Amino acid sequence: MRVGRFAFGALACVLVLSGCAVLGGGSKPLDTFELTAVSPAAGHARTTRRQVLVAEPTALKALDSESIVVKPSAKSIQYLGGAQWADRLPRIVQARLAETLQRSGRFGGVGRPGDGLAIDYQVLTDIRSFEVRLDGGNRAEVQLFVQLLNDRNGVVRASRLFTAAAPVSGEGADAFVAGLDSAFHKAALEIVDWLTPLI
Repeated sequence: MRVGRFAFGALACVLVLSGCAVLGGGSKPLDTFELTAVSPAAGHARTTRRQVLVAEPTALKALDSESIVVKPSAKSIQYLGGAQWADRLPRIVQARLAETLQRSGRFGGVGRPGDGLAIDYQVLTDIRSFEVRLDGGNRAEVQLFVQLLNDRNGVVRASRLFTAAAPVSGEGADAFVAGLDSAFHKAALEIVDWLTPLI
C-alpha cells in the first residue's frame, strides 16, 4: 500500500507540473516573420485594363509550411531554429506578389481567389527554392517558376523561371529573413516587368 500511494503521489505531481508548463512556463514562443511587397518604378510602363488573378503557389512539402529553410549543403535541408513565417510560405508569396502587381498600377485589377474579379489572366507560380544557402558564403536564394494562363481559353501564354539571390549580412533570424526578403523583391520586380507586355 505504501508503494502504491507513493507511485500515485508521484504521478499526481508530474501531472500538476506538466499542467503548469502548458499554462504558463512553456517553451519560448517562436520569432515570427513576414515578407514585404515592393513598389515597382512608375516610369512609362505599358498599362492595361485587363484583370489578373494571382493563384496560391505550389511547392514541395519542405517549402509548404511556416518553417524557414536553411541549406548547409546542396543536398541537405534544415529549418531555422526559434523562427517561423507568419503563415505558410506559399500564402505569403501569393499575398506579396499580388500586392507588388497592384502597386505597379499597370493592370486593371489584381486579386486572389474570392476577390470577385472578372479574370482575364491567372499568374501560376511554383516555388522551386526559398532558402538561405550556407555553402560557399551565406546567401538567400529564391527560384519561382511562373506561368501566365489565359483564363478565357485555358492556354498558357508564357512561362519562365525567375532566380534571384541576395547576400546575408550577419547571423541569426533577422539577417536570414532580410536576405530572403531582398531576394524575393528582385524576383517580384522581374516578374512584374515580364508580365507587363504579355497582358
